[in-house]
Amino acid sequence: MKEGQRKLKTLDRVLSKAGAGSRTEARSWIGGGRVRVNGKLIQTPDHWVDLGRDKVTLDGKPVVSAQRRYILLYKPKGYLATYRDPQGRPTIYSLIPEVGQFVGTVGRLDLNTSGLLLLTNDNDLAEAITNPEHELPKTYLVKASTLLSGEQLDQLAQGVELSDGLTRPGIVKRLRDSGKYTFLELTITEGRNRQVRRMIEHVGSKVLKLVRTSIGPLTLEGLTIGQWRELTSDEVKILKKACSRPRRQR
Repeated sequence: MKEGQRKLKTLDRVLSKAGAGSRTEARSWIGGGRVRVNGKLIQTPDHWVDLGRDKVTLDGKPVVSAQRRYILLYKPKGYLATYRDPQGRPTIYSLIPEVGQFVGTVGRLDLNTSGLLLLTNDNDLAEAITNPEHELPKTYLVKASTLLSGEQLDQLAQGVELSDGLTRPGIVKRLRDSGKYTFLELTITEGRNRQVRRMIEHVGSKVLKLVRTSIGPLTLEGLTIGQWRELTSDEVKILKKACSRPRRQR
């Protein structure tokens, strides 16, 4: 992509990237007539903006790029990874009020999944992390509803056929069998919707407990459930480097 092309963003995304709010909020502000581009009222969220030339204002105040923030959260079970919920269920944003500006989630964890969740207003890095071409590994601890055989674990490692195609090979480690349950560690390099749960269901079991323990070089070390911290500058550099590695040949 050329440099000029990289500067073009939709108006709702410009507001979100600047840390003003979520894209849903931005679209509401734009539709409500609160946003102008170069002095002209714009009410189309998908209006293209050239970040190098255009001046965007919200309620008459210039929209400027916010300081880059990188938040690592140990998400508890029972919290939605969304900004607001129409049903009034708790969201992860109630856990990080001290951040003081909007940061978007990098991927999602569903309501019943706990573990590592990264939030940032660095959209370029967020896109690099979630881009399946970069094959950034994500590791999960899984409690299966049944005892899984070696053959079932081999299927998970080799890749299984889901409704949206064959999964990539994963790394599977049996941690222990306890009573009628198998506890395992599963590392994948994709981020499909509910992928781990669907993979376990494909081999004839169900997920009773799911915890994401790492994304690339980032882990939950030092955090207790519900806590968050800022990434260090070194961690950000290492994460960016991990996302820039060339895809392996197949």
